[in-house]
Amino acid sequence: QVQLVESGGGLVQAGGSLRLSCAASERSFSSYAMGWFRQAAGKEREFVAAITWSGSSTYYADSVKGRFTISRDNAKRTMYLQMNSLKPEDTAVYYCAARSGGTYSTRIYEYYYWGQGTQVTVSS
Repeated sequence: QVQLVESGGGLVQAGGSLRLSCAASERSFSSYAMGWFRQAAGKEREFVAAITWSGSSTYYADSVKGRFTISRDNAKRTMYLQMNSLKPEDTAVYYCAARSGGTYSTRIYEYYYWGQGTQVTVSS
């Protein structure tokens, strides 16, 4: 079973940047495709970004394309989300997730393992 721990959230002004990290316990981390999701207060959880097991392919929600960058370091068993040009509408709890197999997915139900989430708050 994969345990995931997010970190790096916080309070930032609009236009600022944050870098989220997701550390995995599993030594076979490199065999999992990974994703970032977020959930704003009163809203459903939504897809943000995903990356294949090797990191060779990435995919983004339209709302973050060009502002966010997903990456991973398999040697460190860690995934990252660099968030630039943050907007108040990016405010949410951000979750990392892992799914077996190398291909990414935008579907929440295709991810088997989830972290506890980290709060990102963007002030205007």
